[in-house]
Amino acid sequence: MSLLATLQAQQELTMAQVEEFSALLLNGQANDTEKATLLKALALKGETANEITAFAQCFLREARRPDLSAAMAGGPTIDVCGTGGDKLDLFNVSTTSMFVIAAGGAKVVKHGNRGITSQSGSSDVLSELEIPLDASDEQLSQALESANVCFLFAPQFHPAFKAVVGVRALLAKEGVKTIFNLIGPLLNPVSPTYQMVGVTMAERTADFAQILQNLGRKQVFAITGYTADDQPVDEFSNLGMNHLYKAKPNKAVKLHALTPADLGLSVASLEDLAGGNPQENAETLRGILSGEIHGAKRDIVLLNAGAGLACCEIVDRIEEGIALAAELIDSGKALAKLEAFQAVFQ
Repeated sequence: MSLLATLQAQQELTMAQVEEFSALLLNGQANDTEKATLLKALALKGETANEITAFAQCFLREARRPDLSAAMAGGPTIDVCGTGGDKLDLFNVSTTSMFVIAAGGAKVVKHGNRGITSQSGSSDVLSELEIPLDASDEQLSQALESANVCFLFAPQFHPAFKAVVGVRALLAKEGVKTIFNLIGPLLNPVSPTYQMVGVTMAERTADFAQILQNLGRKQVFAITGYTADDQPVDEFSNLGMNHLYKAKPNKAVKLHALTPADLGLSVASLEDLAGGNPQENAETLRGILSGEIHGAKRDIVLLNAGAGLACCEIVDRIEEGIALAAELIDSGKALAKLEAFQAVFQ
């Protein structure tokens, strides 16, 4: 049965069919109309966790994988990122948090891209902090060794994705969400041992936990936070409820519902956490790490950094991670990681 017929029959694709589909998508000579027809059919059917896992495996085979193994030794490795798409325009929470997690002893290998639904994505704010997006593998290794942090700018490591720029633009104009709206956080080219991922599509959060478990992570925290009026947030939220799905090898994915009060934090408002352009967000990031900014913005960083420290098993519980994160900021250790990161490129 052809790919299109299988999808129209609402049948799950086999691994061989996903490989065929992926090869077509990444073929720069293939017709964008054909790609669009298949992507729309897959979206209409609904991508299963097994299919998304298989696509991620195929795309990772085409990725450029820097050899950072020596620099990644000596601590647990973790990626902290989100799917984006919450359209709340918060400041760069996970990017700020990664320096706190790094100060706690983890090696943070953050994979990210430019902001699409916000003014300032991770790469935008890091560029403002004078971190180059085209860092060499030697610089990435040096950053990991001296600062416990590196940033992997997605376009640098997925050159094959140039073949889907046209079809993605075509479908975006039609308002069609495809597998490419899902798969970014799954494609870290150095496959860290742990991962914490924020997911705005609440119906997909458990799938992300399962898929990253399938991809070999030792522990996954997949999280959908919420605002007071139940809008999804793609990170741990001090605005309202949090739905955390934990996954470990050979264990069922488990849901935990957590409120800010459960974690000893005050409830914030969206206004409290508002972001801005890359320059404004860079100032906020430095202000939190330097201890100059307190209140709700510091709290959401403590929450996400604390959860990251728990995810990679530096602490046992998120509450312990929050306490440790506060110490790491107050002692100047978190700011020192940012400054060590910047020094690599000066």
